[in-house]
Amino acid sequence: MGARSSIPKPKRDKPVASSIKVAMRGRSGDMQDNKLPSISPRRPCYLRYLKQQRVKDYLTLESEFIRRQNAQKVVEAHRKKERLTVRQLRGSPTTLARIHELFDNESRAVVVVEGSKREWFIPILSIVDKSCMHVNSLVIVKCGGAFKNVPIAVVGVLPDEVDSSAMGHKIEKAPKESFDDIGGLESQVQEIKEAVELPLTHPEYYEDMGITAPKGVILYGEPGTGKTLLAKAVDISTSATFLRATGSDLVQKSSGEGARKVRDLFKIAKESAPCIVFIDEVDAVGTKRHDTSSRGEQEVQRTLLELLNQLDGFDSRGDVKVIMATNHIDSIDPALIRPGRIDRKIELPKPDQKTKLKIFGIQHN
Repeated sequence: MGARSSIPKPKRDKPVASSIKVAMRGRSGDMQDNKLPSISPRRPCYLRYLKQQRVKDYLTLESEFIRRQNAQKVVEAHRKKERLTVRQLRGSPTTLARIHELFDNESRAVVVVEGSKREWFIPILSIVDKSCMHVNSLVIVKCGGAFKNVPIAVVGVLPDEVDSSAMGHKIEKAPKESFDDIGGLESQVQEIKEAVELPLTHPEYYEDMGITAPKGVILYGEPGTGKTLLAKAVDISTSATFLRATGSDLVQKSSGEGARKVRDLFKIAKESAPCIVFIDEVDAVGTKRHDTSSRGEQEVQRTLLELLNQLDGFDSRGDVKVIMATNHIDSIDPALIRPGRIDRKIELPKPDQKTKLKIFGIQHN
C-alpha cells in the first residue's frame, strides 16, 4: 500500500453566528401550509352548523331587543317628564265645576263649582284641550286658599257624556289625615304603602325588578277600625287626587244606570291621574252572584260586571289605584277580589289595649 499524502489541510476560521436568524423552510412545508384542510361532509357536522346558526339568530334577536329597549327608555323618560310637568301644572287638590262664560279667546272663564252657586273668574291653563270646551262644559279646577276650597285655575275638561249629577261621588279635597294620625296598625300601614304609595311615587322600582305593581287593595274589618282613615292617609302621602264613592251610590233602579256610573267614575279617575279611587261599602254592589228573577238584583249584577270590566278590562288604568272597604268580606264575589283585580287583602283588627293608648295619645295631642 502506498503511503498517505502528508499535505496539510488548509485552516479555516470558525463561522461567526449571525445576529439575524432566518428560518428556512423547504418547499414541502410551504405546500403543506397552503393546502386546505380536508373536510368530509357528514350529518353531525351539518347539525352542529345548524345549531350555531340558531345561536347566531338568538344573539341577533337579543341584540335587537336590547337596542329597542334602550331606545324605548328615552321615549319613556320623555313621556314621564311630560306627565310630571302636567301634574305639577294641575296640582292637587282638584274639584269639578261648570263653565258659565268664556273670555279672552277661551283663556279665562267664569265657573261654578258643583254643588255651589258662587261664581269664580279663573284662568284656563294651556294644557287644557280647548276644542272640547264650551259653555256648560264639565271641567276640573285646581283649588287653593287656606282651606283648599277656592278655585284658582281650570286644569282639565271632561267629555260631554260624563254627567256629574248622575254620579254618587265627587272629587274630594285633599285629606288632612296622615299616617301619623293612625294609632297602631303598623303592619297594615306598611302593606298599603307597598301596594298603593310606592307604585304612584316610584313606579321605576317595579320596572327595574320586572314585576307588575299591585292594581288594588281591599280593606276589611269591623266598623270603626280605621279603613277610611287609612285610605285618606295614603292619599295625602302621594299627593294624588282622591275620588270617593260608596257601593250604595252605584246601585240604581234604572237599567244600565249603575254601569254608566261606574264607567264615569273611572273615566274621571283617568282624567285626574294620578288618582286614588276609594269605594266604601263595596259589598252593596259586589255581593256573590246567583240566579235570580228580581230586576233589582239583576241590575246590581250588571253593575258588578261593569266594575269587574273596569278593574280587569283591556284598557289600562295607568296611574289609577283602587282601594275598597267592606265590613263583610265573606259576602264579596270571589271574582271581584281575585289576584289581578285586587292584589292585596288587608285586615284591620279591633284595637288592643296598647293600640288604644296610642289612639288616645294622638287624639289628646
